[in-house]
Amino acid sequence: MRKLFLMLAAVFVLTTSIQVTTASANAEEKWLDTSKLNNGVVSVAYDVKSDVKTKVMITKGNEKYTYSLTDAKENFPLQLGNGDYTVSVLENTSGNKYKVVSKEEVSLELDDTNTVFLNSIQNVKWNSSNKAIQKAKELTANKKTDSEKVKAIYNYIVNNVSYDYDLAANLPTDYLPNIDRTLSSKKDICYGYSALFAAMLRSVDIPTKLVMGNTTYVKQYHAWNEVMLNGEWVIVDTTVDAGLKKANKKYEFAKEASKYTTAKEY
Repeated sequence: MRKLFLMLAAVFVLTTSIQVTTASANAEEKWLDTSKLNNGVVSVAYDVKSDVKTKVMITKGNEKYTYSLTDAKENFPLQLGNGDYTVSVLENTSGNKYKVVSKEEVSLELDDTNTVFLNSIQNVKWNSSNKAIQKAKELTANKKTDSEKVKAIYNYIVNNVSYDYDLAANLPTDYLPNIDRTLSSKKDICYGYSALFAAMLRSVDIPTKLVMGNTTYVKQYHAWNEVMLNGEWVIVDTTVDAGLKKANKKYEFAKEASKYTTAKEY
């Protein structure tokens, strides 16, 4: 469990612990795609060197999010509200030191900033061909309200997905959830539960956050969701509720905000 805490906490610590310097960038290299900016996301396409750790850093004011970059192209959210952002690509030089190799400014102006939480992004990745998304469509086919849709997907995950203690004890570096893997194996850690719930709800047009931080329900650094229902963000924790259900204990769909402390949200 300590390893799980360290892995999830690293998602947060990484944003504050790396040392960054600036190197000259190739001005002609088209690495940043802003074609989906009106949805609140940007895409980074960068030729990652196999022997160099590479990261994307997105900053707005004093807040920043840092992501490991591995795939040829990834979507990243601009979840800090409207305004000016700086998107940078960083390459490792030694230890925790990184240099900026590409950097660009973008400005976000959304009429509804909740739109950001409908997208497919690096850690909530989905498309219509995913079996998990097809399952979401199946579960919500006859549901008329957002509340009915959320409950149908929530009940499915709580009833069918178990906590993966083996994965928690043997987490790979830079672990990312995979919603179809979670669906087929019917097990995952809190990060996987939350990514699956978020992706399934986003696919039926319900804004959903994947949130990381701390809760009184568990001792470890944790992941859960916030779902937009009736104009308000509602905290939902499928990991905790699946565990309580398995133990035949009482649980509530909507959690008390006072029991959760947010560090990061996606």
